[in-house]
Amino acid sequence: MPEPTGSGSTAGPVPAPARTALVTGASRGIGRALVLGLADAGLAVGAVARDALALDELVDDVTDRGGRAVATALDVTDDAATHAGVRALAAELGGIDLLVNCAGRIEAQEVAPWEADLDEVRAVLELNVVGAFSLVRAAVPGMVARGGGRVVDLSSGAAHRDSGVNAAYGASKAALFRLGGTLAVAGAPHGVLAFEVSPGVVRTDMTLSMASHEGRTAWTDPADVVALVLAVARGELDAFSGRYVRAGVDTPASLRALAAAGLPARARRLDVVRYGGDDPLG
Repeated sequence: MPEPTGSGSTAGPVPAPARTALVTGASRGIGRALVLGLADAGLAVGAVARDALALDELVDDVTDRGGRAVATALDVTDDAATHAGVRALAAELGGIDLLVNCAGRIEAQEVAPWEADLDEVRAVLELNVVGAFSLVRAAVPGMVARGGGRVVDLSSGAAHRDSGVNAAYGASKAALFRLGGTLAVAGAPHGVLAFEVSPGVVRTDMTLSMASHEGRTAWTDPADVVALVLAVARGELDAFSGRYVRAGVDTPASLRALAAAGLPARARRLDVVRYGGDDPLG
C-alpha cells in the first residue's frame, strides 16, 4: 500500500528565509564554493576552518565581489573553541539563520573494516559526527530563541548505501543523517529544520585522493550544490526537512515539484525498507 504523506515531525513556525549563514570547512573545496555562492546571493556569511590565511583570502574574495563575510579560524572538534567562535560570529552577523556542516574527512586508505586504522576511524568520527554535534549545540539554541532557522549537513551516498571500504566515513555520514533527522523532529516545534544535502562527486582534494575516483571524468558542478543549499536557505525546500537530496540529480525545481505532488512519509529518510505490507516492522 502507498505510504501516507507527512513530515513525521510536529508542525511549528515556518522560519523566514535566511539572511545570515555559518559554513564550516570553508577554506577550500565545497565549503569555499558555498561561502562565495551564499554571499553572492546576498547572505552575510560566517566562515569557519582551521586555516586562518585561507580564510583571510576567502573574506577578501567575498568583499571584492560585493558581498559580506566574516571568519574565525578554529577546529570544530574543540568544543570550547567552537562555542566561542560561534558566539563571536553570531554577534558580528546579528544571529545565524543557516548552519552548513561542511567540515569532514575520509580515511586515507580504502580498506575493509577489519583492516582499518583505529586512530583514523576515531579521527573521522570525531570530525564528521562530534564536530557536527558541537556546531548544532553552539548554533541551534540561538535559532530556537529567534523563532527558527535551518541546518544543512553535507551528506553522502555513503550515508545510506553499503560499501566494502571506508566504513568509518560511511558510519559517520549515517550518524550525521540520524542527527539531522532527530534535529528535524525535535526542532520543528521551534521552527528549526534540518536537511541532508549530498554534493554528489565534486572535484576536490578529498575526492581526487580516493582510489575509487581514479580516472573519473564526470564531476558534479559545485554550482549545483550551491543551488540546492540556496533553495534550502530561501525556504523553498522545507518539505524536505529530515530528508536527503543530491546535487547533480535533484534540482530545486524538481524537488519543489515532488513536494507539491505529496511526499510519502518515509521518502528520502534514513529507514529500514519493509519487505511488504505484512512486515511486522510496519
